Amino acid sequence: MPAKPLKLIFAGTPEFAAIHLKALIESKHQLIGVYTQPDRPAGRGKKLHASPVKRLAQEAGVSVFQPRSLKDEQAQQQLAGLGADAMVVVAYGLILPQAVLDAPRLGCLNVHASLLPRWRGAAPIQRAIEAGDAQTGITIMQMDAGLDTGDMLATASCLIKEDTSAASLHNTLAGLGPPLLLDVLDRLPELQQSARKQDDQRATYASKIVKSEAQLDWTLDAASLDRAIRAFNPFPVCFSRVGSERVKVWLARVVGTNSLPEPPGTIIRADKQGIIVNCGKGQLAIQQLQLPGGKALSAEQVLNSRRQLFAPGQAFSPADESAN
Repeated sequence: MPAKPLKLIFAGTPEFAAIHLKALIESKHQLIGVYTQPDRPAGRGKKLHASPVKRLAQEAGVSVFQPRSLKDEQAQQQLAGLGADAMVVVAYGLILPQAVLDAPRLGCLNVHASLLPRWRGAAPIQRAIEAGDAQTGITIMQMDAGLDTGDMLATASCLIKEDTSAASLHNTLAGLGPPLLLDVLDRLPELQQSARKQDDQRATYASKIVKSEAQLDWTLDAASLDRAIRAFNPFPVCFSRVGSERVKVWLARVVGTNSLPEPPGTIIRADKQGIIVNCGKGQLAIQQLQLPGGKALSAEQVLNSRRQLFAPGQAFSPADESAN
């Protein structure tokens, strides 16, 4: 017997959340309200911009709520007054107090971009790549008052390959999440009865990305630098300084594992295969980079006009000199 449609509140903010919202809009379920973060200033003009979730909800004619906090009693009463069966939360960015968690009849569900308890927190996609994990996935959990600590209802996994970036993994997980969410909603009471507790002893924390992390420390091994470059693509994008230029590095690959006598950061070779840089251990070939005021180009394109900047023997600055 098909499960009855549910009255749902959705809470989310970025594009990853909007992809899940779209699936709910197109489903049999009834969306009775969408919560998203307040509009933020963006761009050179610092004009207020609506989140991807808000734009999609407005196009679909769903009521949008943008409280600055859900700790406010009036905001909690407004949410409870919607009379939801369940609330679906995807990268919302605001803490849900216990009063909000308890408001929907079937509680609040979270779609999280990792295989919990690994990578609880704000940046699970980036941290999984940075750490060299072989796989990750989506976990849908019953939310509790902790940070991504709730009982797990369902999971779906995928591989992290040698060329996986945060951008490509985001897209893969955004494809896994919506069908898993719809399946969970169809079997929600049953899955809540069989929910699995997380093993807190195996938990890791995916701290928020800060821009200073993206500066390349050439004393590290080439494999670690390759993972960092992929983890921070498309944000905040790894960078280093050569000469007077601050260079963003979008794509690279490991091309050597042996140590060379040249200091870390030294350019060994520069040709159509890439800009080969010596690391603490091994060598990295920069394949796509961006100079100030320009766009991301292949190494071959950059060398056509700026070959001297990347001539063998030139060196990228140590990390502590390239922060600004």
